Amino acid sequence: MRFQWRYEGDSPRKLRTVLREQGVTNSLIKVTIYHGGAMYIGDQQAWAIDEVQPGQVVSLVVPNETGNEKIDPYPPEFRIAYEDRDYLIINKDAGVATVPAHHVSVQDSLVNQVKAYYQEQNYPNQVTHVATRLDRDTSGLVVFPKHRFAHAVLDRQLKKRQVKKDYVAVVSGCLQADHVYIDAPIQRDPESFVQRIVGPAGKVSVTEYWVEKRLADRSLIRIRLHTGRTHQIRVHLAYLHHPLLGDEMYGGPLDLIGRQALHCHRISFWSPFKQKMITCTAPLPADIQQLID
Repeated sequence: MRFQWRYEGDSPRKLRTVLREQGVTNSLIKVTIYHGGAMYIGDQQAWAIDEVQPGQVVSLVVPNETGNEKIDPYPPEFRIAYEDRDYLIINKDAGVATVPAHHVSVQDSLVNQVKAYYQEQNYPNQVTHVATRLDRDTSGLVVFPKHRFAHAVLDRQLKKRQVKKDYVAVVSGCLQADHVYIDAPIQRDPESFVQRIVGPAGKVSVTEYWVEKRLADRSLIRIRLHTGRTHQIRVHLAYLHHPLLGDEMYGGPLDLIGRQALHCHRISFWSPFKQKMITCTAPLPADIQQLID
């Protein structure tokens, strides 16, 4: 896969410096050098230390990626919310895992399905990079970078908290404040391998929400994550004594919906390949819409 840019600087710079300014990581440069890729200044193949003159076009040819043989393909059943050369965004149904688990007999996670989809489309890169994840019973948007460069770009934005992820949830009880900022560290529950709790030994965890609608026994809220801890939204809302409806693990009421009422409905991030923000939305699934109606 080939990427190219015009160097807009006003003085000569080394090729590796110009590439780094475009988001190319050192590891990607090493992969290019040692695993069959190439770098160019104009039409001439170049080394990382070669100088680039102002106005010259530089190119990076990244070697194709072979799929993981240990991951079984599974017939794709997902809905595509957005796709271009660099990113695939899926609107995941509740009940579907994002990544495969060793303890299940049928490997039908999104990763398995995306592998089959890439094979069907005969894409040059066959590795199923996954940048964002959702719990099995959370619905909504999941981002699959389609090559290692796209993954590195998005991973850097995630670490800098530049990716905006908005959720919709229905929680038990009538929330009083219109806008709440939760800053409470989350750690593993010492009595459970899976469950998390708020505790002083936890990692920094920040969740922000706005109340969209209040009903007698429940509230519809819009949530923005500022960190990405396991079960973060579920843990924080349970900590406030307003667990998600249907969230059995964290004490939510189970009589109105068969899974936690949580949906990732919007995601936004910068694509250096298109030089613009990519913003994608997913409509509310029927079971959550029914809770609101």
